[in-house]
Amino acid sequence: MYTKYPKRNAVRDYFPLPNEIFSLNLSPGEIAVYAYLLYRENRKTFQCYPSYKTIGAALKMSRNTVSKYVKQLEEKELILTTHTDVFTRRGEKRNGNLLYTILPIEQAKKYFYDWQMENLQQQIAKEKQRKRIAKLVEE
Repeated sequence: MYTKYPKRNAVRDYFPLPNEIFSLNLSPGEIAVYAYLLYRENRKTFQCYPSYKTIGAALKMSRNTVSKYVKQLEEKELILTTHTDVFTRRGEKRNGNLLYTILPIEQAKKYFYDWQMENLQQQIAKEKQRKRIAKLVEE
């Protein structure tokens, strides 16, 4: 019998993408890199280690662009990166790929809300200062 939609295993064929990422003011590139890292992560350790080149090839981005988005995701506390080392057959130590750890989304939400509150307080302070200056100019 022909079925229009083949059966898919929800665990094997899909990966979870938290709904909250769409309320964290992320750019499309940041969302793409974050989604790729979630796709590649080990679901038990929440870690993965694709290279910038691998991520870039999958997302059609340059290595520098991937690097930029990884740094922004780190700043927004969505991921943590750790440098790794590899050893050649001769025993020489080389730099390995970054090890990415996907952090709990609640941590990123807290960071984002704290950032919003800080910006709001700065705007309020600037507005108060503007009013004081306007009042002094009028006198």
